[in-house]
Amino acid sequence: MAQTTPEQNLQLKDTGRKILAYGKPHWKMFVSSFLLFTLGAAVEPVIPALFKKLIDSGFKEGLNYPLWLVPVVIIGLFLVRGLFNFAGNYAMSHSITNVVLSLRRDLMRGLLRADAKLFNNISPGLAVTKIINDPQFASQTLGSVLISVIKDSMSLVFLLGYLLYLNWQLTLLSFISMPLLGVLLKQVQRRLSRVGQSQYESQQRLVNTVDDNARAWRVVRTFDAADFELKRFDKEANTLRRMVLKTTVTSSLITPLTQVVAAIGVSIIITLAIYQASQGSTTIGEFVSFITALLMTISPMRHLTDVYQPVTGALITARGAFELVNAPIEPDNGSRDMPVSRGDIEFRDVTVHYEGAAKPSLDGLQLHIQPGQTVALVGASGAGKTTVINTLLRFSHPAAGDILLDGVPIEELKLASLRRHFAVVSQDIVLFDGSVAANVAYASPQGVDRAKVEQCLRAANLWSHVSAMAQGMDTGIGTNGGMLSGGQRQRLAIARALYRDAAIWIFDEATSALDSESEAVVQRSIEELRHAKTLILIAHRLSTIKNADVICVMSEGRIVEQGTHSELMGLNGLYAGMVRIQAAD
Repeated sequence: MAQTTPEQNLQLKDTGRKILAYGKPHWKMFVSSFLLFTLGAAVEPVIPALFKKLIDSGFKEGLNYPLWLVPVVIIGLFLVRGLFNFAGNYAMSHSITNVVLSLRRDLMRGLLRADAKLFNNISPGLAVTKIINDPQFASQTLGSVLISVIKDSMSLVFLLGYLLYLNWQLTLLSFISMPLLGVLLKQVQRRLSRVGQSQYESQQRLVNTVDDNARAWRVVRTFDAADFELKRFDKEANTLRRMVLKTTVTSSLITPLTQVVAAIGVSIIITLAIYQASQGSTTIGEFVSFITALLMTISPMRHLTDVYQPVTGALITARGAFELVNAPIEPDNGSRDMPVSRGDIEFRDVTVHYEGAAKPSLDGLQLHIQPGQTVALVGASGAGKTTVINTLLRFSHPAAGDILLDGVPIEELKLASLRRHFAVVSQDIVLFDGSVAANVAYASPQGVDRAKVEQCLRAANLWSHVSAMAQGMDTGIGTNGGMLSGGQRQRLAIARALYRDAAIWIFDEATSALDSESEAVVQRSIEELRHAKTLILIAHRLSTIKNADVICVMSEGRIVEQGTHSELMGLNGLYAGMVRIQAAD
């Protein structure tokens, strides 16, 4: 790994302090882990010292104790040490998983509340990595290093002198217990396989939840579903935490089991040696104690050879995750509530200029949409149609001018109060991993009203298909509605918007990717909503907006033509030319 600069070292130290802050609420468990590892390490020097005493007394003085007591004491010491280390690992893992959960929760909160600019620079896959993988890797790596420093270094302090002696022949004899060790490890492996599979499945569900929110952030914001999504995320994150803890606990059994089984083999060797000594053979007490100490110190020596690289890697990973936690949040400076909206929208000389763009996306836009009016926005790509919607929902902010909803500047409204009056159906349908009913009643504070769900599905001409599914409206639709056709996904999005019952509906290229039959269904839904809701239609397919009350032709961020279909055709201008081109095609 390349050496870090002084500036990077300062950043890593700051990251380390932030991680310590997450661990501070769990300090009792960390202290418990330290004490348990210390007790386990304190047992280490007792074991080889006891070997020497037992074996020497057995060879030189004869047996003055029952022979069966030897394996009992030796196995007991290894068992006690294993229990201390197991308990220490559990306490440490308990603390680490809580740190990971807290960090993940803050990362998810940062994603849900981040400013819209963040989503121009972060992909869904990167968001998943930052929220799911990075906290786990960083916390577990640092936790493993901490365990090694506490447990292994303290063990080496007491066992260092015994490293001067080695006898490979007696080491090979310790493999006498390998068959028993294989049986035990096989059982542990089966347990690890079951728990690991559950952990993997839970992690996949959590990945789907995060991916939903990274892809569907506009839908989440429009539905004011940040708290709803956080609860959904928190539930699955807790499930994953439990699975990780179970996996760690099962993995932690391997070391004490290995040591206990190895102790059985060593105890057999020593018992045989003492028996031979009692028959007049030479004492081997000191030699066996040194061999035992060597075997006990191989593992901690290996663990402590290098801790700098994993610590640095973990801190760098954590630093990247903290960038999401510290991302600027979406501004919400409004203070007014608007419980009910008539759907009156007015753009007054609005200019929107995106950072780095050569020209403004909206250039002094003037537009007034009356309550219950159906207004269509048409024009070439880049004319500013989508910016109108983004600015209306406050995903983008004007550099000049005002946007009013029912006569109130939208900047004065709380975001939740503003967005509750909008329902958006776009060509890029975003659905969530769950059932049909859960998608229709998405983020509803009152939960799922099954009668209302059915009513909305019927209105969207989707009920006949849903009722034929294996579990009806409770049938899962797969990731982003993968089990549905394009038309069915579009109709499900319409049913979701109907369930919301907002005052203003936005159809953003809602029929551009549909076949004729599905397009007719969407058109029928639009016609049924006319004059009951304020409708804003964005369309390239001009045949779908002929019946609009007003058609606004946009070019370079301005409205250059405005009127009904017949009026604009009579002008024989830009709109008429677009209609003739599409008719020819």
